Amino acid sequence: MSGRKETVLDLAKFVDKGVQVKLTGGRQVTGTLKGYDQLLNLVLDEAVEFLRDPDDPLKTTDQTRSLGLIVCRGTAVMLVSPTDGTDEIANPFLEADGA
Repeated sequence: MSGRKETVLDLAKFVDKGVQVKLTGGRQVTGTLKGYDQLLNLVLDEAVEFLRDPDDPLKTTDQTRSLGLIVCRGTAVMLVSPTDGTDEIANPFLEADGA
């Protein structure tokens, strides 16, 4: 085993592609992944942040703000997922109102 640290994620396949990143504290951004390192620091171009609901800070709204070129610190990154090939579905665990 070498002394070099490797990340669990192989982000090389996402470089120059759209990704969605969820950060600690509830922030959520999307953008084009331009670079990363072994500590999961991410560089996103054309980044857009989804604003949170003022009444419920755990929920995001459809409102966005453009951030441009940003660096997401690796310690704050919770989730990285591609934007292409993902669709939002209804929550199958929520009970219907009539039940």
